[in-house]
Amino acid sequence: MELKPLEDNDKVYRFSLNGVSVAYANALRRASINSVPVFAIDRITFYENTSPMFDEYIAHRIGLVPVLTPSKGYDEKDEILFTLDATGPKTVYSKELPSSDKSVKVANDGIPIIKLAAEQRLRLEGKAITGTALRHSKFQPGLITYEQKGDDSFDFYVESFGQMPPKEIINKACNELIEGVKEVAKKVK
Repeated sequence: MELKPLEDNDKVYRFSLNGVSVAYANALRRASINSVPVFAIDRITFYENTSPMFDEYIAHRIGLVPVLTPSKGYDEKDEILFTLDATGPKTVYSKELPSSDKSVKVANDGIPIIKLAAEQRLRLEGKAITGTALRHSKFQPGLITYEQKGDDSFDFYVESFGQMPPKEIINKACNELIEGVKEVAKKVK
């Protein structure tokens, strides 16, 4: 097996992977999309919403805002609180969702959530938890594709949504694959 980096920055990691089967390449792509745990705002409590939009619509938009996911120190039991208190007239952006933990915060400050007219108010709390895209797409860490270049050659494209660097997505996916294979081996014995 041979891996050759083609592009490497904070947002995109492109690499050529040679000497592997289609099944192996697809397993890596699927694990990168579905099995890497990331934070997302999951449960939202509305205290006031005088906007014309339903609570569920706003909750869905907030849930899709990428949240930075530190590589260590958190597990599926951790909950991070995000709050929002905004009064119009204004456009409410993701940067207005402060977090109870300075290392777990919105990954992009400029995502519009809702436009409030004069005297409209939105006040809420949301809890971020870790999850995988097997549960919901809001837990997907990025866009991962590959193009087959030959019988055993693939060009991968990994674009992070901002929760973690793209190389970390691949590394965590590999770890998830390894753990899955170990679990199967235990069950077979």
